[in-house]
Amino acid sequence: MNKNQTIFVIDAGNTLLKVGIFRNQVLDEVKRLSISEIDSLSALIKSAEDKAVIISSVLSDSLTKTLKDIFVDSILFTNSLRLPINITYQSPETLGADRICNSVASYSLANGKNVLSIDIGTCIKFDFTDKDGNYLGGSISPGIDLRYKSMNDYTGKLPLLTDKFSNALVGVSSIESLRSGVMNGIKAEIDQFIFLYSQQYQDLTFFVTGGDAVYFDFSLKNNTFVDENLTIKGLYQIYLFNAK
Repeated sequence: MNKNQTIFVIDAGNTLLKVGIFRNQVLDEVKRLSISEIDSLSALIKSAEDKAVIISSVLSDSLTKTLKDIFVDSILFTNSLRLPINITYQSPETLGADRICNSVASYSLANGKNVLSIDIGTCIKFDFTDKDGNYLGGSISPGIDLRYKSMNDYTGKLPLLTDKFSNALVGVSSIESLRSGVMNGIKAEIDQFIFLYSQQYQDLTFFVTGGDAVYFDFSLKNNTFVDENLTIKGLYQIYLFNAK
């Protein structure tokens, strides 16, 4: 692989394309585009003389095929790609690409330590990889929007909230009580999981990522890092591992 090659890493989510542009082996630029802006992305990539593209997609099969057809020589992330970590999950075929990418990136950054990635988005995902590079698994629970929506869907009178404000512990109205239950509940859940993992595994490093991570404060000690581009960095590492 040419070390001066421009690598475009496309993380195609349900609503946005997150594009990491690696130049000279460094994440130089990150773009967030809607699906409708795919033409501008195509023009950007075509303008680069020496480039490679890797795509991870949770879109429908038809939209994913459209992406692959536009970027003809791209690599599409599948379970058949070689990985720099060992997946010991009992159902690896069900493991989301984002969980794998987060684990690859966090392990590569953890300098040989046990590592836990925490992705706070549509769902809250914990993924643990041991110091020997074995991905063991983790947990999944509903994120902010899913919790608000479920309470509105399954009750007769609770309103649907969309805000993500922090809230006092004691909610003094129904709206504040909903906010407290969701926002403080998620923070308590995360803190307790961190505590439990720390009790069970020594020499543990934490990486926090995801679009909703910005709504929570974390104690950024020496072993806790926030990285909004963790998934993209993991996908880049997977590209490098398969380009050898």
